[in-house]
Amino acid sequence: MIRKIKFIFIGLLIVGATIRAQNDIVRAIIDEASENSQLEELAYEMMDLIGPRLVGTPQMQKAHDWAVEKYKNWGITARNEQWGEWKGWERGITHVDMISPRVKTLEAMQLAWSPPSNGIVEGEVIMIPDVENQAAFTEWLATIKGKFVMIDMAQPTGRPDDNWQEFATDASFDKMREKRAEAMRAWRMRVQNTGYNSRTLPGALEDAGAAGIFISNWSRGFGVNKVFGAQTKTIPTIDIGLEDYGTLSRMVEHGDTPKVRVEATSVDHGMVPTFNTIAEIKGTEKPDEYIVLSAHYDSWDGGTGATDNGTGSILMMEVMRILKKHYPNPKRTIIAGLWGSEEQGLNGSASFVEDHPEIIEGLQASFNQDNGTGRVVNLSGQGFLHAYEFLQRWMEPVPNSIKGQINTNFPGTPGGGGSDYASFVTAGAPGFSLSSLNWDYFTYTWHTNRDTYDKVVFDDVQSNVILTAIMTYMASEDPEKFPRDRSVLPMNRRTGQQMEWPSPRKPTRKGGGE
Repeated sequence: MIRKIKFIFIGLLIVGATIRAQNDIVRAIIDEASENSQLEELAYEMMDLIGPRLVGTPQMQKAHDWAVEKYKNWGITARNEQWGEWKGWERGITHVDMISPRVKTLEAMQLAWSPPSNGIVEGEVIMIPDVENQAAFTEWLATIKGKFVMIDMAQPTGRPDDNWQEFATDASFDKMREKRAEAMRAWRMRVQNTGYNSRTLPGALEDAGAAGIFISNWSRGFGVNKVFGAQTKTIPTIDIGLEDYGTLSRMVEHGDTPKVRVEATSVDHGMVPTFNTIAEIKGTEKPDEYIVLSAHYDSWDGGTGATDNGTGSILMMEVMRILKKHYPNPKRTIIAGLWGSEEQGLNGSASFVEDHPEIIEGLQASFNQDNGTGRVVNLSGQGFLHAYEFLQRWMEPVPNSIKGQINTNFPGTPGGGGSDYASFVTAGAPGFSLSSLNWDYFTYTWHTNRDTYDKVVFDDVQSNVILTAIMTYMASEDPEKFPRDRSVLPMNRRTGQQMEWPSPRKPTRKGGGE
């Protein structure tokens, strides 16, 4: 009896010591994240000094090298791991001046991978015509040589709908929406009658001798346009700000023949290697089991990629820094993946999954953060039957002020949402999205020319650092490995058929070239 009591007492001492050690590490994580945050310095160096990280650009390569050096300064093993090749391109200046009927410098930015103007080019601005059929459009093409062609509809208003709702009368708001809807229908018909679509029309104009193409891809927010990739091979494609585009459009409609002076510079670097940056803190007891911290590193380059996905990237780097300092000998191996070419189809993360079956086999969990600067408010079990048990256990020491705001969905549906966690989930491995508050992400920063440092909410990113670091620590220490039993998926409401687990994502390892 005495021996049994002695064993129970020793067991209680061990449990107590374990809990105290756990509490000490959790406290250290919170204090380090709160009192010694490196987030602002990381954001400055990444977003202001390096800038946007379009796949295939020298800036993307500079960002990879910078991250490796940062990790090594923190005592963390890191490397750049090639996954493929992409069209190499380097943005230069975009300068567009209206020189007639009055002088004004226009808000303008050439699209990613746009060809240069090859010097300063002057020309008239025209708009694709409202023709009856492709034959009439072909006849018109013979008149466009040396001219800049507008191929988007000019917006009737630059005010977002919520601004109209706040200040307009109901009748005025309805009138505006009807006017816009009718203009959009008419423009779709105008493009359709050319015999081309939005992807093939630029090539037809280029072949006919246009000097360049003007677009305006409004994001439905004040002063915000989305900037994607060019479809032209020899002439520049340039996004013009909404009001400047509207000014040109109105002048064309009134027959006042606007003229512009354009200088757009860029460099084609041919095909270049593309990378993921991989950092690793080796596990001590179960080195062949893994926690992967996941964020895509690349961005579109209309802005500096601050919230898509600079914030997710500095989040994972900061978590690794803190864990190395306060949890240097984890039970399981902790990896941080900064993925390339997410914007073209999850290519970096999907390549990593395909290239490292041993990591996928030993994966305890992957935590991915992508959608903006806000604090995490949603967590899905991604269709794994035991997600509730494990994720709730890993979140247990997280401060209530953080975890109390998180909505959970268990077991959830696998792989939806279009970010890098899907590369893991579709391979049958536990990948979880740390989904954050909106902060008008899709209107004001997602793929736009306003996705810049000033949009970062550092308090929210710091909150996410604490959440992610604690969950990573708890997942590493968990005596059990995450089981991969899948839940029975619901019926597809549209088809009435049983939903199936999505197939593994196949990466595109070479793109953007001829």
